[in-house]
Amino acid sequence: MKYFFSALVVLLFGACINPPDYPIEPQIKYVSMSRNTLVQGQGPEDTTYITISFTDGDGDIGHFKEGSDEQEVDLFLTDLRTGAQAEHFIIPFVPELGAGNGISGEITMRLLTTCCIFPPWVTDAALPCEASQQYPVDTLQYEIYLIDRAGHESNRITTEPIYLLCQ
Repeated sequence: MKYFFSALVVLLFGACINPPDYPIEPQIKYVSMSRNTLVQGQGPEDTTYITISFTDGDGDIGHFKEGSDEQEVDLFLTDLRTGAQAEHFIIPFVPELGAGNGISGEITMRLLTTCCIFPPWVTDAALPCEASQQYPVDTLQYEIYLIDRAGHESNRITTEPIYLLCQ
């Protein structure tokens, strides 16, 4: 009987804990990258995995609802060398549960390699993704942000440098 009462007190105390108080706009943080050196290429020649963490106060992360045709891109990566959107991902639908819908978690993205961008003085590489002895390494960083179902945009974060081997 004594153990039952102790377990009941722990359960009641646990039920009284307030859910986290996150803002309704998603918040993201850079967590890690599996590799920061890649061989340049136009696709699956080389890959790295980038992990970010997120919180969202109203829990409306993800746009793909199972059994629905509704798909929207909601995670964006911008190549800071050019300022152009380089990659985009669809986060799976996360259902809203209970009265406190604040959620947190991690997202890991598989990122394929890309081509080196050569400065104008490089003369031994006529086309992108060709080898260059004059310019053996290019440095790349991505800016990352996401948008939730209500259209709230997260803060923007930057990855650590990625070194592209241009040989």
